[in-house]
Amino acid sequence: MSVSGLCLQLDIGNTRAKWRLVSGNEVIERGDYYANDESSQQRLLRCSESLDHIWISSVTTPASEARLSRLLKSKWGITPWFARSQLCTGSLTNSYCDPSRMGVDRWLAMLGGWERKNRKVCVIDAGSALTIDIVDATGRHEGGYIIPGAALMESALLSDTDRVRFDEDVSYALCPGQSTAQAVRHGIALAQAGAVTLALDQAGSESIALLFCGGAGAATMALVDRGGEMAPDLVFEGLEIMAALR
Repeated sequence: MSVSGLCLQLDIGNTRAKWRLVSGNEVIERGDYYANDESSQQRLLRCSESLDHIWISSVTTPASEARLSRLLKSKWGITPWFARSQLCTGSLTNSYCDPSRMGVDRWLAMLGGWERKNRKVCVIDAGSALTIDIVDATGRHEGGYIIPGAALMESALLSDTDRVRFDEDVSYALCPGQSTAQAVRHGIALAQAGAVTLALDQAGSESIALLFCGGAGAATMALVDRGGEMAPDLVFEGLEIMAALR
């Protein structure tokens, strides 16, 4: 979807924010933003001398949103537009009784996925949390799952157990682990891949498109091994669609 003018787009998650600068169909620049990191803040503020739009997907607190909004408005004189989850956006219909309770990143990723495929689709976002959402062939959200991501699983295990400790840096795999490090990492891989696999089994026998995004999206797709494709900018794609429908 083509963007008119220069548009700064931000996807603010639980641990970091991603941003990209877009003109038309071209991504001119992109980066990460951390609220307490001066260098990342300065890189964001130097991305362009002028802007036409600022669009934001945010799951952070209202206070954090207000601080960021003031920062961006003081630089560019533009009040940012914050996307919010809706009952319906275009032909996509939410399953939540109260759509405001759904993280807007999930909603926008589904919107981007539905626009891409226009058929039954499963959106798997593997970040701080692993979210799995199913949209049927008519655009109705069938429901979803929210599961601790790999890093959260490991952090919880290490913080709540005294004897689970290791120094090795091992990769995630599905074979049984032969050391504590392997047992932990492989167990987490099994849990993440198993969750996606079971969710797909629950989705029924109808053909379903798989879209993966998030920092661990590629790794999760490889572990699940059911095909699909990576769509790292899916939240941004949904953000553009919702902005166009305003």
